[in-house]
Parts: sequence; structure tokens; C-alpha cells
Amino acid sequence: MNDVPYVGRRRLLKMFGLGATATTATVLQADPVLAATLGHDERTGVSPTGYKAPTGLAGDTPAKTTADSWITSNSRTITELSDEVWQHAELSLREWKSAQAHAALLERNGFRVTWGSAGFPTAFVATYGSGGPVLGFSAEYDALPGLSQKKGASTHDPLVYNYDAYGPTYGGGHGDAHNLLGGAATAAAVAVSKAVEAHGLKATVKLFGSAGEEQLVGKAYAVKAGVYDGLDAVLDWHPFNVTMPFWNTTSALLSATFTFLGASGHGGTPLGNKSGLDGALLMATMSEYLREKNVAPSGRFHYAVINGGGAPNVTPDMCSIWYYVREGSPARAQVLYDKIVDCAKAAAQASQTRLVHKFHSATWNLLANKAGAELVYDNMRRIGAPQFTEDDHALAKAIQKSLGKPETGMPTTITPLAPPAANYTGGLATDAADVSWQAPTATLLAAAYPPGLPNHNWGVTATAATHIGHEAMLSAARYMAASAVDLIEQPDLLQGMKDEFKERTSGVTWKSMIPDGTQPPLYEPPAEFLKATGQSWPPPGVTWPIPQIVAQEQLGTTGPALPPVT
Repeated sequence: MNDVPYVGRRRLLKMFGLGATATTATVLQADPVLAATLGHDERTGVSPTGYKAPTGLAGDTPAKTTADSWITSNSRTITELSDEVWQHAELSLREWKSAQAHAALLERNGFRVTWGSAGFPTAFVATYGSGGPVLGFSAEYDALPGLSQKKGASTHDPLVYNYDAYGPTYGGGHGDAHNLLGGAATAAAVAVSKAVEAHGLKATVKLFGSAGEEQLVGKAYAVKAGVYDGLDAVLDWHPFNVTMPFWNTTSALLSATFTFLGASGHGGTPLGNKSGLDGALLMATMSEYLREKNVAPSGRFHYAVINGGGAPNVTPDMCSIWYYVREGSPARAQVLYDKIVDCAKAAAQASQTRLVHKFHSATWNLLANKAGAELVYDNMRRIGAPQFTEDDHALAKAIQKSLGKPETGMPTTITPLAPPAANYTGGLATDAADVSWQAPTATLLAAAYPPGLPNHNWGVTATAATHIGHEAMLSAARYMAASAVDLIEQPDLLQGMKDEFKERTSGVTWKSMIPDGTQPPLYEPPAEFLKATGQSWPPPGVTWPIPQIVAQEQLGTTGPALPPVT
């Protein structure tokens, strides 16, 4: 991380099309969100070449010892929660058992749980205490489709393999290690509550159980609904292949599905058929031509065909293609998204199909907090890096070998805190970003899978229920709990985070990218889940069942019948 050359903010701004002589003032005028995130370090004189992380921020108090001791003495309970969620491997917005498992542990430790945040059945808010600073933690617990993998297996070996003679598939799996993410956040929240109780501290601890993070849905709608209002600070983390805090930004993102409706018929006599698959493929092809001249280095778009037909001899009269569109700020993402929408309209016209455009969700880019990162880093240095065994390193090297990566094993140190690289060129997104614009947010990563591996890979699933993942999770819980206790016991540290947040957001008015009146993507819960959580269906304001999307198009024609040739 420290070897990245400092190319200067102005060169970065040029990459965003703001000109070689762009200044922070120019950015403020052109895109205040970029100024609040990427432009803030330049404005405050922070550069990778001269930065040195401060020391002496983290305290050494009985309350912190209590929090750490609770995590140590309950490590088996925490890992059992994580492994249970790993085994369930429930997909986004259908995390019925996983959500209940987290809530049960919180309730056993004195938290009050309220279900159904923003209308999502598997979302909840767990609260402990009252008064004092309000500190938030975030638990995610959704898995990803197609990433099933046996734990500890060093070659690709799906735990769930769905046989089909024409197109086999894999089951879901925790290829982003959200089983660990939720476990660490829950453990940290409970540990802080134990410190508050044992030492008479004044604070309110909130754990937000979040639905559908992998689809960038749950928090985006919950923030819009005010679920995250009133927080003084947020402590968050994500499993990764290194251990480090950061105050980098992420990409803003929009998510939508484009469904093309036509008229079915026999593939052997296709004249007059109207193919929904043709519409989706034409859209994909058209959008590919945007990449050279319409997509900056910070931009991304990618897609998946959802229902492309069941057999070659049936022209599919319905096909959906799902797009994610990413850019460096909401305004930039919207511009790229609008171009994608135009491709959809043109594809429908060219394929003679009817287009149904369904907007799903959108989120801003992350507004991280330097003061928060520095506090977390000081605690990380005091606590130390995750401790991996020889067996852990052997497994990591075997997975790296299987995926063609250098066989380095697991990292044994904490990567030093450094300012964000000036040459940001796009990347990941998270719906936690919308939360970060509501309250100062301190964020860290912990090594839960081997270096060289990307998120959303079977190798991540393989380690997420092993000692490698457990060590990352318990370390992350300790880092967050210790930092939270510092924020309670040292009000000046919390005020420093707030002051920076106020400075960063002074030129920005946050507004959800989700249009008013948009109904989120939802699935009807099992009856036993509704009963166990005290919810009813549908939630207030939700139309259910969802109106059907049905192809009712007429078959095409090749023109009037011609007289026979004599």
C-alpha cells in the first residue's frame, strides 16, 4: 500500500475529466461529493509521502479489558454463530435463519430487538442502553449465488451441486464472508455493552441487522427511511485479504433490471417470433460500445442474464438482464446509467420487443473518516494482527496454488495506515456508504482469506468457516470494540470524528438516489419466520402480490402473402 506513487490530486482530477489545472474549488463546483471524499486530503494538506499515523489515541482502561475479555471468553459462541450462518448460505433478502441467529445472541445479552426495518423482514435494529453517545455497528449475513464450496477445501469443490443434464449450477455460498462480518459486528456490540454495564458508562449501542447487502439494497432503503438517524459514530469492517484500517472511498452504484417481452414460437420456424433474449443480447452488445468513449477509468458496468430461455427450440418471449452501474460519485453514476437506459430502449426497438425497466436500488460512494481510521489503527497496533497457524498458511498456499496466485500464505502483520492513493480508478461499492453520509464512520479490513484472491470467489467461501476466518472475525471484533470504548471514554476523540465529518459534508446535501415511491425488491417470508419475529405480511406500504410481468405481444409478420409463382 505504501509503495503506490503519489501522482497528485490534480492528475486524479484530470482522470475525472476536470482538466489538468483543476483545483479543489473547481471540484467543489463540479462535483461536491468528489471534493468531500477524494478532494479532502488535498484541501487539508495530507499526502501519502509525508503522512505519519498518530499514536497515543487508544486508551488502556478496565472497560476495554472487560470488552476484550468478553470476546475471548465467548469466542466459541461467536464462531458457532458465524459457522451456522455459513452453513445456511441464504441469499440476499431471504436470510431467514441467519437473521434470527444474530438476533437471538443479541437478545440473550440484553439487547432489545425491533424487526422489519424499512419493510425488510430480515432487517432489525438491536439496542442496548440509553443516553450518552449513540454508536452503531452493522451486521450483514447474506450469501452469494453460485459460490458454494466445502470449508477447508483447497480446490474448487462445491458443497451444493445442482445437477441438470443441460446446465448444472452450484448452490449459494459465503464468497464475501458475510458470515464473519455479522459475527464480528455482533460480538463487538455485545462486548461494548458489557463494558458499559460493568463500568457504569453512559452510552447507547445499536447493532443494525442488514438485509440484502450483496444486492446493495437493505441499508440504502433503510437510510432513506430514517432508520440510521441519530447516530454519533459508526464502526464497520469487512473481511478482506489484508488487515488494515482505511479512509478510502468506494464507487457509487445503481442497480436495475431490463425485461424484454416478445412472442414465443418454435425455434425451427422462427419467422414472426419475437425473442426477449434477442432484446437482452442486443442491449448487452450496445452497452459494450460505450466502454471506450463513455466510461472513465473510475466507471464500471456489468450484467447478468437472468432468464434466457429454457430450450433452443422455444423462442423465449421474456428475458431479463440485470445491470450494476458504478462510478466515483452519484452524479457521475447517474450519467452513465442514463446511457445504459438508452441502450435498453434502442434494443427493445431493434428486437421488436416491449421493455419493462425496473429500478432496484442505488447507493452513494463511501465517506470514510480519517480521525476514525487513526483511532482504529492505534487500537489495531496495540491488539496485534490475527494469529494464523501453520495449517492456516498451508491451506492458504494451497488455495493460492489452485487459483494461480503466488503461494504466500496468510499475512502476519497489519498493513500501515496510509492516505488513499491519489489514482483512484473505481472499484467496489457498498450500501454502507449511505450510512457513512449520516454519521462519521470508521472502517477496517481484516484478513479472512488469502492474499491474491478477489472477493466473490470460491476460495473465500472455503476459508470463511475455518480458523482463518475465525481469527479475522475475532480480531475485527476486538478492534471495533476497543475503538468504541475509546469513543465513549474519550469524548474528544468522538468530537474529532464529528468535526471532520462536518467539514467534509459542508458542501454536500445527501439525498437518496432511490426515487420516492420505489418499492424495494422483496420476498415473502415463511410463516414460521413471521411468527417467530412477530411480523405480518405484507409490510405497510408494500403492494403484494407484485403485479405480474407477462408477454402479451403479437407475433410479427414478414409482410402480405404473395401470390404463387406460376
